Amino acid sequence: MQKIILIEPKPPDYHVFAKFPMPRLGLPVIGTMAKNKGYEVRIYCQEIKRIDYEDVFSADLVGISTTTSTAPEGYHIATKIKEHNSEIPIVMGGAHVTFLPEEALKYCDYVVRGEGEHTFLELLEALENHHTVRNIEGLSYSEGTIPIHNPDKKTHFHLDSLPIPDLFLIQGREKITVAPISTSRGCPFHCNFCSVTPIFGKKYRFRSTNLIIEEMKQNRGRDVFFYDDNFTANKTRTKELLEKMLENNLCPVWMAQTRVDIAKDTELLKLMQKSNCFIVQIGFESINPKTLELYNKGQTVEEIEESIRILHQHKIRVHGMFVLGSDGDTTDTIKQTIKFAKKNKIDTVQFMTLTPFYGTKTYSDLEKEGRIFSKDWKLYDGHHVVFEPKNMTPFELQVGALKAMKSFYSLWRCLKSFWSGKFFNAIIRYWGNRTLKKWGKNHKSIFAQLKLLSNKK
Repeated sequence: MQKIILIEPKPPDYHVFAKFPMPRLGLPVIGTMAKNKGYEVRIYCQEIKRIDYEDVFSADLVGISTTTSTAPEGYHIATKIKEHNSEIPIVMGGAHVTFLPEEALKYCDYVVRGEGEHTFLELLEALENHHTVRNIEGLSYSEGTIPIHNPDKKTHFHLDSLPIPDLFLIQGREKITVAPISTSRGCPFHCNFCSVTPIFGKKYRFRSTNLIIEEMKQNRGRDVFFYDDNFTANKTRTKELLEKMLENNLCPVWMAQTRVDIAKDTELLKLMQKSNCFIVQIGFESINPKTLELYNKGQTVEEIEESIRILHQHKIRVHGMFVLGSDGDTTDTIKQTIKFAKKNKIDTVQFMTLTPFYGTKTYSDLEKEGRIFSKDWKLYDGHHVVFEPKNMTPFELQVGALKAMKSFYSLWRCLKSFWSGKFFNAIIRYWGNRTLKKWGKNHKSIFAQLKLLSNKK
């Protein structure tokens, strides 16, 4: 066993980040670990470069990492490989198959559940040496027709045990214009619709500052996107990293995901501004107090408004993320949300529909109530309605979310941004306007199906 091919399937549809394709870091980390063990490794991120199946068919093992919406494409890829050569072992991982390993085992030989880096390497070693896989924690497989699920890994490993990912393993790497860097895992919060905590736990773990600085040195000259689910969950540690970046003159344009509570820490905001923070992505989720409570968000509408104002004072742009369709929302909530976004001059937004990802509390609650009407995983991307909202029809939620996006990314608002010298906002709004027109045109059948479903209720 020498040649390992790792694949990240493409999303099934247009999505908010389609213009700037970036790989998730699970496969580059695993690929680097395998490369360091002497294996020949290549990674295909299908959104970045088409899969060379002749290359894949010559592999000794194939790994496929999926989200919920990319799982069907992952299953299709696995089926195509098996049809060509059923002897090639196929391993699947990612959040979706972690929660639904038996579904995945219909298409692959092994499922790596949860954090899979060390499990994958243990599996490689076992297969190469013809050892049993029964003792590998976090692994699922089949014996005949019987699915076997080894126990979960008992403890979370230290993140410094993982290498700096070698992005040169990714085919078409030259198309990646922003360096993705992960500095932590886990989140101390537990939003009901989010799968981060079920996968990584509430304990917030982070890599050592020196290791992150070394990774940034390797990516010197490139913008950086810190991939953390919450870059500032431990503010003391974030300040330490930013101070180290300033000491080492490592201040590229950078972006990160965070929460509204950063607005309460002036020292942190000054460091973010000084170290060249360009934009932060914040999960505001809702401007409806009842919805914030239902989501278990732990923030208020006043805090949301204040955070936008203070971030703008520090010359930091804001990408606001909203999730529409909770049991506290109505069609009027959607209208009020778009008014709020415009009034508070949020730079860019995404209005997503509530998506009940398997393994979350939202999924279990809606499933118990019989309100999920589609298990077509391709639709689980935040852009499609797959459940029955409480205070509106599925059709009204789908139309409302699209109208909200179109209103925010209108050509008039694009021109206003251009005239006021906000060229970044103008470009994003122009691209958003074009993408939304294409999305609406290509999804007429979805709207027709939802309208029919809604009329039956």
